[in-house]
Amino acid sequence: MSGSAETISVSSPADFHVHLRQGELAQVVTPHVRQGGFSLAYVMPNLKPPITNTEQALLYRAQLQAIDPAVEYLMTLYLSPELTPEEVRKAARAGIVGVKSYPRGVTTNSEGGIESYDAYDAVFAAMEEAGMVLNLHGEVPSAAATNTCVLNAEPAFLPHLRKLHAKFPKLRIVLEHATTRAAVECVKSLGDTVACTITAHHLALTVDDWAGQAWHFCKPVAKYPDDRTALQEVVREGHPRFFLGSDSAPHPFETKATATPTQPCAAGVYTSPILLPLVAHLLESFGALDKLEGFVSKHGRAFYRRPVSESDKRAVLRRASSKVVGIEGYGAGQTHVVPFWAGKTIGWEMVEEKEDVSG
Repeated sequence: MSGSAETISVSSPADFHVHLRQGELAQVVTPHVRQGGFSLAYVMPNLKPPITNTEQALLYRAQLQAIDPAVEYLMTLYLSPELTPEEVRKAARAGIVGVKSYPRGVTTNSEGGIESYDAYDAVFAAMEEAGMVLNLHGEVPSAAATNTCVLNAEPAFLPHLRKLHAKFPKLRIVLEHATTRAAVECVKSLGDTVACTITAHHLALTVDDWAGQAWHFCKPVAKYPDDRTALQEVVREGHPRFFLGSDSAPHPFETKATATPTQPCAAGVYTSPILLPLVAHLLESFGALDKLEGFVSKHGRAFYRRPVSESDKRAVLRRASSKVVGIEGYGAGQTHVVPFWAGKTIGWEMVEEKEDVSG
């Protein structure tokens, strides 16, 4: 990272967890990756139907490239009984990077998620050999019998992470969107093949911020103040196995703003359009602005073997004293989405590429 007190230049920011949806909604939200300062998007596969094979992933990538070809899209498959070792090898040869695991029913479009990891040993072994990444939504389903709910679902999942790492020590695993001190300590205790993404919104929120506030409700939910402190501490530490995965998840306005007795509001926080300025703003708030480039670029790129090169474009931020995120949002009707932080001030803004910031 380079820059003065008024501008910051960051090498090729990469978002290693983003939802770009499909159809008309994808047309609205996909350009926001670059608008928010990012040149690489690690794309989640939980569409309807989910992306479960190589052909579907390549078609989806082509659709995203047609919307904005300036972004590098890294594609993933949805872990399901359809996925075989042969398909893993085929996907790896086609350049597909990872496989995403969702426990059944814990988040958006996870109805086809898994119930047991043991059934996938052959798939994980093939991934280990092929160099693919296993991305874990690290929660277990709520269950009264085990006293499990959204507040302790992540700590209850961590034994699964430890077991998978012990069984497949060379398999690169990413615990996605960590929300607890227990998760941070667990990942730090494991080997160099285990990493962790942290979202922008989990660096800002606690339980009090989403209880009764639909726009802050996501899965996994934000936890206690000490958990948020743990996330901030590991970012401030500059730990190389913790990096940004925004989990930016757009939902139409009506599914976020309303709920009924039989239908809760959608789970997801949308940060893509403001992502790099927001991350800079948050890191500065807890004394970690000097760790921005590592967190949003170098650490994740190193783990995913997509290192920064001298030819990569840099994203430039400029200090802004009164940049307010608009509450009107983007799109209309079924594609109307409102971003996180709407109505609030961000201390940084993107500089257009055509602008001269050399001073």
